[in-house]
Amino acid sequence: MKQDRGKVWLGVAGVVINSKGQWLVVKKKYSGLKGVWSLPAGFVKAGETADEAAVREIKEETGIDSEVTGLVGFRSGVIRNEVSDNMAIFYCKPIDEKQNVLIQEKELSDVSWLSVEELVDGGEASVMLQEMASHELLKYQLCKKEDINPGDVFEYSTYKLFFNK
Repeated sequence: MKQDRGKVWLGVAGVVINSKGQWLVVKKKYSGLKGVWSLPAGFVKAGETADEAAVREIKEETGIDSEVTGLVGFRSGVIRNEVSDNMAIFYCKPIDEKQNVLIQEKELSDVSWLSVEELVDGGEASVMLQEMASHELLKYQLCKKEDINPGDVFEYSTYKLFFNK
């Protein structure tokens, strides 16, 4: 079922990297990413923060529990001069590296842990993923701080700040 997201989209993706330096990647069954490696990703739902959405999407698509430690990128574009398509890209760590990968078969044809070399040189990664894997993302990540209250007047239920240390 296709959902109407309006003309301003906020998507999220997770760069999940294990202790071997491998990235958790997926192959979608649809869209412009059909059949190529890309990051676990999806849209933010009402009532959740962008980083919570990234953790949810990673779990839904791959079965892997993860935690966000920082923000590594932000992609923004306009589709057909009409739809603002934005994506926050978070750095995540798997909570349990022994956890088995599960494929969300409705949306994905494959899930795997791949090395940076396989992503950059393998010829099967999306343009965005190849570009990201070619750089030292972790060195440039914005770190997450959660124990902040910007003031009760704003009535935030959840508030997180991502900034450079």
